[in-house]
Amino acid sequence: MVPRAGVTVDICPRDVPIALIGAAGGALALWADAPAEIAVPVAVLIVLDIRVRRMRRRT
Repeated sequence: MVPRAGVTVDICPRDVPIALIGAAGGALALWADAPAEIAVPVAVLIVLDIRVRRMRRRT
């Protein structure tokens, strides 16, 4: 993804332990009988803190 001018995308890991989130996400995927194609992207979104900010030009 290439952001437009005036858009800032910040991606950083959350403050919680990644192993704990991975184990909980894996257990939830097994419990809900979810396929890996759905469980892995959801786990990545939970582990990472993604912020998209739009800066406006002042006139």
